[in-house]
Amino acid sequence: MELKDDFSESLKNPLFKVVTDEAKSIGVKAYLIGGFVRDHLLGRKNKKDIDIVAIGSGIELAKAVQKKLTDAKPVKIFKTYGTAMIHWNGLEIEFVGSRKESYSMETRNPKVESGSLEDDQNRRDFSINALAISLNKVDFGTLLDPFNGISDLEQKILRTPLDPDITYSDDPLRMLRAIRFANQLNFIIEQKSLVSITKNSDRIKIVSKERIVEELTKILATKKPSHGFILLEETGLLKFILPELATLKGIDEIEGQRHKDNFYHTLEVVDNLCLNSNNIWLRWAALLHDIGKAKTKKFVPNIGWTFHNHEFIGSKMIYKIFKRLKMPLNDKMKFVQKMVLMSSRPIIISEDHVTDSAIRRLLFDAGPFIDDLITLCEADITTKNQKRYDLYHNNFKIVREKIISIEEKDQLRNFQPPVSGEVIMKYFGLKPSREIGIIKESIKEAILEGEIPNKYEAAFEKMKEEGKKIGLKSNE
Repeated sequence: MELKDDFSESLKNPLFKVVTDEAKSIGVKAYLIGGFVRDHLLGRKNKKDIDIVAIGSGIELAKAVQKKLTDAKPVKIFKTYGTAMIHWNGLEIEFVGSRKESYSMETRNPKVESGSLEDDQNRRDFSINALAISLNKVDFGTLLDPFNGISDLEQKILRTPLDPDITYSDDPLRMLRAIRFANQLNFIIEQKSLVSITKNSDRIKIVSKERIVEELTKILATKKPSHGFILLEETGLLKFILPELATLKGIDEIEGQRHKDNFYHTLEVVDNLCLNSNNIWLRWAALLHDIGKAKTKKFVPNIGWTFHNHEFIGSKMIYKIFKRLKMPLNDKMKFVQKMVLMSSRPIIISEDHVTDSAIRRLLFDAGPFIDDLITLCEADITTKNQKRYDLYHNNFKIVREKIISIEEKDQLRNFQPPVSGEVIMKYFGLKPSREIGIIKESIKEAILEGEIPNKYEAAFEKMKEEGKKIGLKSNE
């Protein structure tokens, strides 16, 4: 692997000259460290975040630098951690004083004391993140690599600077970061390190749910998340984080009949989806779309394995999962619930003759998320039988074409009843009552069945007709 080892272009950013000058002015040494250095060497696009370590006070250096940067926002200071942040020109620049860390078994928050650059590099999670570049005038641009991080970058290996048992037990979040980096960068986790993650997997329980979800979401945001989730399962981390997903693994056999491994099927669906959608919540829906199968799995003689109602059961599980993981219990969660609940609907439609009525009902129920739902269902076609695969996808093309045609005519994607309850009450002289609901439901059904168009005039006539049927008289 060829690394981009010339830092001259990256260091032309005027920020670094300001840091150099201000570090000298207040009598500290400063170094670029971590992701910026790693990503530059790999030729990856910089993510706009820059970490600077000061041999001395990082907060004082941040204050001095902020004063010299035009349009820089006020310094954000985090005294507990001895860090400071500046937002400037779209960059997030974090300053920290070099430090030593010591941990207890109960928390991943360390006790911190001042230390040397070497101490600071020792506490880093991986050798490739311990690389530093001097921002000092005497050796500006010099790369400091105490743990052979360059070699590990070249060999695409993730290795901890210290004994991995110490690194992972001290801060168990690093286990998730190892898997996320392996997934993002297409690196291999060193065998000793991989064994240590398995050994320390139960330590993940002390990590906050928010940080866990952040790492899971970053794994889901990669091109092929399956690699990361397989590592999570193999190391034992998944059973502590998402046991509902872990329990899908395995194949049972009765009377010579087996079912597919729903864990690996799920990951194949996620990978398929990632080829066609960057919607992170749709990716979460793909990850969770079959979680109801473990609870509904049943063997029926002469029929085989069944998973009746697994979509409904799975959608009910979403709230508990989101709440446990401290994920948003808002429209994002409801979107995932809807996708899981409806995850088989378009597939069922694509198996049979596609009627306009079925398409209307699908549009009505999916609403503005119909395109996401179809994309998820297309990803769910994982059969290795090429004939069946082609048949399903050709049928989905027909479904998509019919959706466009019917939507243009009936506008059901964001369906609102053409005749409101207020109109019904006024026409028949009613107060709020169940008769209004009966009439509205009849109008809706007539539209979905194609008996009347989704237009006010037609719906108004249907209202009068249904009112007569239940003995109502016009008040006009």
